[in-house]
Amino acid sequence: MLTVLYVCLVLVRLAATPTTPAAAGPLDPPAGYSRAFTCSACHGAGGNSKGETVPILAGMPPAYMTKALQDYAAGKRPSTEMEPYAKMALHLGVADVAAYFAAQKREPWPGRVDAAAAGRGKVAAAPCAACHGPDGRGDLARGIPDLRGQPPGYLESQMRLFKADQRSPGDASLKAAKELMKTIPDATFADLAAFFATQR
Repeated sequence: MLTVLYVCLVLVRLAATPTTPAAAGPLDPPAGYSRAFTCSACHGAGGNSKGETVPILAGMPPAYMTKALQDYAAGKRPSTEMEPYAKMALHLGVADVAAYFAAQKREPWPGRVDAAAAGRGKVAAAPCAACHGPDGRGDLARGIPDLRGQPPGYLESQMRLFKADQRSPGDASLKAAKELMKTIPDATFADLAAFFATQR
């Protein structure tokens, strides 16, 4: 009887003792993972896409990604694929999702491109350097994304959307980029994409 009473008292004391969260161990997922892991189905583990047409999210600046998700969710950047996932990200916590991907180490697209196409793209990219720099690294302070190592299929599709004013129609901040795209022949987009995909 005394033994049972003693065990009960110990259990009551343990239940009343405040506990602190255990420190993260090496097998625990990084902060924000539980709100962002769904994105991995298309964008790859940690946002490092291996597909030719799906962008790499790892290392993307939080402000840029937050705006992209907000625009997708609001239909300002039309995409039947992305709109529902963007709305989910906003529901779960867009700041946490963006912070998670920003903290991941970026791995350039691992595929290969035609060297001749990349060479032509380097020459054709001269007008792009005014905003993206000579190698496509962008300008975070101005909200200009880093194009280096992104999948070529994705880059080409975005240039075509810019030219047709189908990416974020009416966004005044993209007017200059869209006007530039209109001066570039469609056949050159693949070369530009090949060049930027090979930059590191």
